[in-house]
Amino acid sequence: MQLKGAEILLRCLQEEGVDTVFGYPGGAVLPIYDALFESSIRHILGRHEQGVAHAADGYARATGRVGVCIATSGPGATNLVTGIATAYMDSIPLVCFTGQVGTPLIGRDAFQEADITGITMPITKHNYLVERTEDVARTVKEAIYVASTNRPGPVVVDLPKDVMERSIDYKPEEVEVNLRGYRVLKGYNSGQVISAVELIKNAKRPVIYAGGGVISSNAAAELTELAQKRKIPVTTTLMGMGAFPGNNYLNLGMLGMHGTRYANYAIGESDLLIAVGVRFDDRVTGNIATFAPHARVIHIDIDAAEIGKNVDVHVPIVGQVKEVLQGINQGLEEVAEYWEWHQTIDRWKKEFPMRYGTSSEGRIMPQNVVEKIYDLTRGNAIITTEVGQNQMWAAQHYKFEHPRTFLTSGGLGTMGYGLPAAIGAKIGRPDLPVIDIAGDGSIQMNIQELATAVQYQLPIIVCILNNQFLGMVRQWQGLFYGGRYSYTDMSHQPDFVKLAEAFGAIGLRVSQEGELNQALEQALQVTDRPVVLDIMVEREADVYPMVPPGGSLSHMLGGDEI
Repeated sequence: MQLKGAEILLRCLQEEGVDTVFGYPGGAVLPIYDALFESSIRHILGRHEQGVAHAADGYARATGRVGVCIATSGPGATNLVTGIATAYMDSIPLVCFTGQVGTPLIGRDAFQEADITGITMPITKHNYLVERTEDVARTVKEAIYVASTNRPGPVVVDLPKDVMERSIDYKPEEVEVNLRGYRVLKGYNSGQVISAVELIKNAKRPVIYAGGGVISSNAAAELTELAQKRKIPVTTTLMGMGAFPGNNYLNLGMLGMHGTRYANYAIGESDLLIAVGVRFDDRVTGNIATFAPHARVIHIDIDAAEIGKNVDVHVPIVGQVKEVLQGINQGLEEVAEYWEWHQTIDRWKKEFPMRYGTSSEGRIMPQNVVEKIYDLTRGNAIITTEVGQNQMWAAQHYKFEHPRTFLTSGGLGTMGYGLPAAIGAKIGRPDLPVIDIAGDGSIQMNIQELATAVQYQLPIIVCILNNQFLGMVRQWQGLFYGGRYSYTDMSHQPDFVKLAEAFGAIGLRVSQEGELNQALEQALQVTDRPVVLDIMVEREADVYPMVPPGGSLSHMLGGDEI
């Protein structure tokens, strides 16, 4: 049958199970949008390409499926870059289709031409410039395959306009993906698993350190089985929140710069560190020389390049996290608790609980907002965040019970991520409440996406922790720059309630603690549009505990007293 390149593109996406794309039209992608007009694929129209990329990313994180987005050439494509880099740093499966000028014009500085494959080469797992309509079907299948296998990541497919317009005789056929140098990792070194089992059996003070790799491998059940079987305390990275139930007595919360004191102390005293799907990020380790100084290290990861990159590893295991954990669990029998080790940790938990003071201004404490959200949802919600203090308070004070319920920009730290990610999450998981815990600085970066949420009647909730500062930068200025608050005062800001109403959303202002519960309950009852809560919080509340940058996890600021 005769099909245009654009029609082949959409047909192949459907064959790969893609039912939703996020996009923003433009001249170079008009053939694709013309084909979309009669397609059964659902298209979500964003208001900015960065928001489109983050929405596709949020969809991918919440569902475990590949997120797909479309942007036109030139500025449309370059506007995706921050979203692509966000997905790359957090290993999120994303396929971005970008329009390109016609093939005869490439390299001639044509209108809205940009070398998007060159621009994105360092921040993609792979990228393509498709120069023949005959290559469209194979490229689509390869792109989705690469994005979703091994360590996931973003792929860019650049599509010249004439390639999309040209018709060819298309015959559907099974395309075997065979990329030279790229093989899906299968199996693992069973000898290394046996060594890991022996170390676990002989450990007296073991700790599991779990990250985003557990979630991307769908290995939360296997991780929980390991922890429960051997009664091993578990601490998670920011990306690993939800990989282990937040209310389980073995959960130590997050570790690292803003981790719990007892998680960081446990790392410092452990004799065995079982690192699962992590990359030993600097915000986790602090000073590498003092990180887990007494521990032997088992490191399990799909990406061999991560093993030994930052810390010395005694038992490296390269493989799918889920499969490796299954192998380890098979070699272990259940044991009684590590009584002395647990008693030490229980003492730390009692001495250093996650606590905070009261507002000196009569405002609401931001930590209290997060706790109230948890009280009302009991972990049965998807929480997205922006970046900064709001992000850390969400990680510290919300107990994540399930994987794929905490969506945040961990590696790149992208402000403006939370609102569009919430849109993508709600599209992918309409059964769950979706709440963006935001700051008044971050929310303004992509607040135009409220129009998207209104258009598609998405009942997401945006909780703005409004301290009228760029809060985390202000905190660092207070701690390390003599309290010189250089250009971090954000007290000149829009009226977020009126702004929400202008978009067609519901806006509510919460100025006193007594109003908080009612406002949250009201927001959770709305089913046909987004709700924005402008919550006036203590202006100079800080995120504690805190390890100073480059410091040791055993030396934390704050969090030990009110």
